[in-house]
Amino acid sequence: MTMSAWMKTGLALGCGVAATAVAAMMARRRWDRATADLLLRVEGAPERAVVPVEPPATSTSSSSLDALPAPVARYFAFALTAGGTLVRRARIEQEGELATSPGAWKPFTATQHVSVSPPGFVWDARVRMMPLVAAYVRDGYVDGAGTMRGALAGVVPLVDQGGTRAMAVASLQRYLAEAPWTPPALLPSAGVRWEAIDDTTARATLVDRGVTASVDFHFGARDEIVGTTAERPRDVHGTPLLTPWVGRFGDYVRIDGMMVPREGEVAWVLPDGAQPYWRGRVTRARYE
Repeated sequence: MTMSAWMKTGLALGCGVAATAVAAMMARRRWDRATADLLLRVEGAPERAVVPVEPPATSTSSSSLDALPAPVARYFAFALTAGGTLVRRARIEQEGELATSPGAWKPFTATQHVSVSPPGFVWDARVRMMPLVAAYVRDGYVDGAGTMRGALAGVVPLVDQGGTRAMAVASLQRYLAEAPWTPPALLPSAGVRWEAIDDTTARATLVDRGVTASVDFHFGARDEIVGTTAERPRDVHGTPLLTPWVGRFGDYVRIDGMMVPREGEVAWVLPDGAQPYWRGRVTRARYE
């Protein structure tokens, strides 16, 4: 190959690399704008009235908390500080692994934005599929609708779901099951209705914009939430199928006067056993 040919080849490769870099940058900007639009809808939604935190263990006065099932009352005494700061929003940063297929774990980092009243969340993640290549993943529950979108490098579509009743229920269930990261979201004043099952289990139900979600919470020896179970819609070749769904929480720490778990795991329970698909750890949490 002549020097001129080498120069032309090098120029072509350079242009190709530059074009790819520009395309990736533009895709990232489009993704970030779409995420920002969702956040505006979540964080800019009109707030509902939320009463100050008053765990029953610290007060004998009559309130909506006094009638809670015993394990739930003990949980709020464990997790919340009487007269604590009113929490309406949270920003929770995470790292961990996501199973892209059974047993194939890929590392991720994510930021979850949560609104307590009205209920809503946006989970924005980057999943490292291979060196220098990431999948962008965004889940959310916004304005009574659930959404799930994934794209390789923010460009090549991987999943795009939303707008169905099943998706709304599944997303609100996720919001409810992950509320131990934002304990005030589980208060009756945030719209949660509690029903006793036994001395270590209670069912939480939340209704929002005509969408109803229920999750069973399991409490540990310290009165903390150690797990969740529910029947949740799972997409199977485009059809929502109610499937047992379980979560686990652990490593509680105190942040801004609240006890919150730093680690967790989520799995579908299939006929051949539990299939974990998310395991992660909170690296930072900020509450407003």
